[in-house]
Amino acid sequence: MTNAPFLSGQLLLSMPGIGDERFERTVIAMCVHDEDGALGLVVNRPMPDLSLHGLLDQLGIAPGAAPDVPVLAGGPVEPGRGFVLHEADYAAAGTIRVGNAWAFTSTLDILHAITRGQGPRRWHMVLGYAGWSAGQLDGEMHRHGWHLAPGDAATVWDVPAGERWERAFALTGVAVANLVATPGRA
Repeated sequence: MTNAPFLSGQLLLSMPGIGDERFERTVIAMCVHDEDGALGLVVNRPMPDLSLHGLLDQLGIAPGAAPDVPVLAGGPVEPGRGFVLHEADYAAAGTIRVGNAWAFTSTLDILHAITRGQGPRRWHMVLGYAGWSAGQLDGEMHRHGWHLAPGDAATVWDVPAGERWERAFALTGVAVANLVATPGRA
């Protein structure tokens, strides 16, 4: 059993100087966190060379009504595996609801629904994920690598990707200008 609270439905924020450039200034929408491990999707890293229409073309799916939005780099684990992080207003086979905060689906059915204009109201296409084995994330949180913020819908859906990290810290009363990359000593 993990010592930290279950983090599903919350935002996990990397602290400055986390020591892993893959996670510098990262906002992760936590989707699963239990005694077996954790899975989250990075929501503030647009992939510079891939848009939804490009991905749909690779999959042989006509874009139809789908907007051509950036695809997000969801994390370093299985970077070719796709997920749609979306509002909980949509559910299909394979959808995993994460409390009231959001849900995620990893089947092609959701992409077809989006192209028909029948998908969730708000969503992000994500490739890859951030994953931790049992107890691993809990240990990292005790070593000051991560900060927890509420699973705020406005931060995930309405704030531009490049501003989500700062906004999520502000939700907890922390101004990022006051953060330092090295811990103090007493």
